[in-house]
Amino acid sequence: LPTPPARLPYVPHVPPMALLGKVTATTFALERPHCVFDRHANASDAVWLVVAFANASATFRNPPSRADVPPYKQLPTARSYMTLETAVAAYSCSSCSAPSPSVLRVGGDTACRDQGRQDPCNGPLPSPGPYRVKFLLMGCHGPKAETWWSDPILLHRAVSPSTIDPAPTRHGSDMVVIASILASLGAVLATAVLGILGAKVWGSLCHQDLGTDAFTRRSYRTHHIPPALPQPPGCGCSPPGLCRSA
Repeated sequence: LPTPPARLPYVPHVPPMALLGKVTATTFALERPHCVFDRHANASDAVWLVVAFANASATFRNPPSRADVPPYKQLPTARSYMTLETAVAAYSCSSCSAPSPSVLRVGGDTACRDQGRQDPCNGPLPSPGPYRVKFLLMGCHGPKAETWWSDPILLHRAVSPSTIDPAPTRHGSDMVVIASILASLGAVLATAVLGILGAKVWGSLCHQDLGTDAFTRRSYRTHHIPPALPQPPGCGCSPPGLCRSA
């Protein structure tokens, strides 16, 4: 009997940090594992990602060789497939300092689905799932080590255009009556407010008119002019300088 693969203390997971398109309707991102397979791997080994519907992960059986790897096109019937075959060196501890993507995109290759290729395909996921994934280390003689299954990963559900109602929402008769009553109350209130404001303005104008009439009727003298003093009677002389008082 073949030796069962070693169980590695690692659980695949979606990255916790904010990431554009981390989960979409057909794809999701996984954090890239590092220093997980080094103790069990040789340079010629490869790491695969197993993708399965969450309710089918318990019945998945590791393939004995690369020729038996379940392909992407069998996902609707087999409920699982394997993809992202990668040389183990890409996940080694020494690769942490190398410039490489920190995440893996599951379902991000649309070309392999359209071209119908037979090699491992990372095609778009056909439904929201949920899905569970695990990493499997395979050598020349079959599986050597595997991680734990991830928690269920649920994709976003796309909204079908046929489910969108283009017609505006129709309100019931009760809503129409309530709206009419509110509109009437608003009109009455506005009329009352305008009436009060008009009365105040009219009273203010009348008060100003009364004040103007009282002002015009009141006597007002700007200067006090004393009465003219009586002039002395004339002396009757013709030359003014020779006149004497009587």
